[in-house]
Amino acid sequence: MVIVVGNPANTNCLTASKSAPSIPKENFSCLTRLDHNRAKSQIALKLGVTADDVKNVIIWGNHSSTQYPDVNHAKVKLHGKEVGVYEALKDDSWLKGEFISTVQQRGAAVIKARKLSSAMSAAKAIADHVRDIWFGTPEGEFVSMGVISDGNSYGVPDDLLYSFPVVIKNKTWKFVEGLPINDFSREKMDLTAKELTEEKETAFEFLSSA
Repeated sequence: MVIVVGNPANTNCLTASKSAPSIPKENFSCLTRLDHNRAKSQIALKLGVTADDVKNVIIWGNHSSTQYPDVNHAKVKLHGKEVGVYEALKDDSWLKGEFISTVQQRGAAVIKARKLSSAMSAAKAIADHVRDIWFGTPEGEFVSMGVISDGNSYGVPDDLLYSFPVVIKNKTWKFVEGLPINDFSREKMDLTAKELTEEKETAFEFLSSA
């Protein structure tokens, strides 16, 4: 398994995969778990629960400010039972506005506040990413991971390194299939796919002229 963390993580990961054709492209992934963990934490803070009480948030797309943190399918444990995050929060404008921008911009905000990057949070996210590859995802839970987009059912173009919801078993990841995508989500997912397509074209132009 090859895990890429250095930015631009998605396009660096795709470039690494193209440069090592003897390694199956499914064995390359990039880190969007830091964003995933941040999304869980923002929901937990808002509801006064722990991040472990929140599951099945999704980071779609690029590890950049176009990423789309999606909680349409997320659940939270409240008073001993699981409920949908939208139902639990009853604050659609926050979920479609400030929540998304906070997660998208969190890395920059940490650097601005501390004059340092969130290295420990990134290290924790790498450990989470590797643990789930090694031991699998818990039953009924999925996580976010930047993986090759080939064969996805969400209308994302093939041959991009794009963050999807995945489940992992026997050290093999699979796309979570069949999640309904509303118009709001579709627009956000397409926007980040467009950025990744442009990044890929720029990177490959540079490599071919090097």
